[in-house]
Amino acid sequence: MNQKNIYIIDFDSTFTQVEALDELARISLKKHPEKEAIFKKIEDYTNLAMEGKLSFGESLAQRVKLLEASEDHLKQLITRLKKKVSASFSRNAEFFKKHADEVLIVSGGFKEFITPVVSQYHIKKENIYANTFVTTGDGKIIDYDHANPLSEEGGKVKLMQQLNLEGNLYGIGDGYSDFQLRESGLIKKFYAFTENISRESIVKKADHITPSFDEFLYVNNLPRAISYPKNRILCLVIGEVDPQSIALLKKDGFSIRHKDSFEEKYVADVHMMLLADGEKIELEKLKRAVKLKTLGYLGQAKNKVDLATCTAQGVVVFDDLKSNPRNLTFIPKRMIDFMNTGTTHLSNNFPNLQLPRIDKSHRLIHIHQNVPGIMAKVNTIFAKHDINIVAQFLMTNQNIGYVITDINAQYDKQLFKSLKKIEHTIKFRVLY
Repeated sequence: MNQKNIYIIDFDSTFTQVEALDELARISLKKHPEKEAIFKKIEDYTNLAMEGKLSFGESLAQRVKLLEASEDHLKQLITRLKKKVSASFSRNAEFFKKHADEVLIVSGGFKEFITPVVSQYHIKKENIYANTFVTTGDGKIIDYDHANPLSEEGGKVKLMQQLNLEGNLYGIGDGYSDFQLRESGLIKKFYAFTENISRESIVKKADHITPSFDEFLYVNNLPRAISYPKNRILCLVIGEVDPQSIALLKKDGFSIRHKDSFEEKYVADVHMMLLADGEKIELEKLKRAVKLKTLGYLGQAKNKVDLATCTAQGVVVFDDLKSNPRNLTFIPKRMIDFMNTGTTHLSNNFPNLQLPRIDKSHRLIHIHQNVPGIMAKVNTIFAKHDINIVAQFLMTNQNIGYVITDINAQYDKQLFKSLKKIEHTIKFRVLY
């Protein structure tokens, strides 16, 4: 009999982008004359504990003393935290709904602000383990429950020993207290979550580095909002490209490499390329870049990039015909939109298709040579696999047929193999 999987997830800097007590301090001490110095002390106590350089109990006690917070401040904090849920957790809300019995939030933070945030994601209140505040009659926070094992050094280990859960336990977090669960042998694997912060002392001890929750779901073959984690999508930036353009691509989660030229070691694995104006790409390397999906050129791509080869290989090219140096993010935005939704709006070489994302569906992209009969073959395959088509979009030009099909959540993976085998297919991918 297969053992049940249990997912133990940290809250601060993992489920949310921030450390909640740090944020609470910024709210409660907003008018304090020495607020910046106090903020720094609180952040230092947080980091020392997360890196394992100070006991968690001591760190927590010192931070709560400095807060000068009340229940009214907590209400403001909750509003702020709901807007600060980590992007990869937010887009995978459906996973938590389907696996509500298997997800535990285990945190050294406080239930008063954790429960309202994670409950939106169908996480059960009885599966939330955290500290609790002690308040006065007028709502002022003066202390916390010292009897709670999570208030102590090694608290997560003590709690999990008490719970004595049966099954395969997996831990996801950013700090030392999360690693301690692995060190103690209580969990099967520890995944260092680095979407918001990467602590070198923790990362080097992890079983797997997880730049996003998508990555965790992907390596464990679990249902997810996007088919392929963005942190695994290599985006090569070549030449003198403005930092704003690079920052935009990095913020969206792609793995960025900024180089002076198209180095041989990246040819086989590059998915996206952004080239500075004036840069050229060798035809021989372009032909071997079989994973390349989109190429952005910060200027006019004609005579710098072989557009016919890009088209033949299903590579969507975005360039700036007006060579407008002031619009620094125009090209990267087009590239991001294509990778996220399949939109080819304003591309140089593809049919112009602009479309919305459709919820609760999977989006399949099929690029093919523009010859008669392809759509009939595509839809015949869908019919054979009993696929319910939610929406379908087709655009063609002289050379290319570009079809996007949104299907319902139920499908047979053999479907993908059949679509790839259609004669005249250039590229096929599942977007989400």
